[in-house]
Amino acid sequence: MIRIISVGTIKEKYFLQACEEYKKRLSRWVKVEEIEIKEEDENKYSNIETLLEKEADKILKLIKKDEFIIVCDVNGIEFSSEEFSEILRKNMNSSKDITFIIGSSNGLSNEVKRRADLLLSFSKLTFPHQLFRVLLYEQIYRGLSIIYGRKYHK
Repeated sequence: MIRIISVGTIKEKYFLQACEEYKKRLSRWVKVEEIEIKEEDENKYSNIETLLEKEADKILKLIKKDEFIIVCDVNGIEFSSEEFSEILRKNMNSSKDITFIIGSSNGLSNEVKRRADLLLSFSKLTFPHQLFRVLLYEQIYRGLSIIYGRKYHK
């Protein structure tokens, strides 16, 4: 199973439709579960660290002990699509569930990052969180297409 835990919700219909399309495509190979955590109100906190700790509490409660955790972070490691597919293959072959974590526009707490088995970066560029979720779905689909020998990846 692949899980995507993200802080914040997708509001734009076109991003939702894109995510749903990739979920449908992925369903032939893997079960996908998506969990959205409500973004904390910045005005309630005196500093961002406290806000991130509150969001971290919610995220960490959702993580299972034996999952492979991939935290999406701009300071993480960049991989080619082939290398990324190998990470997916290795963990799927070991029967581990894979959980991706996407933070809010404020990022993620160090506590969540420490829990990661892998810090993954798609780029040094900054993406809107809603668009990033679509990109993540697409890359998961591309990775599984490589694993299963589909012609999607060229």
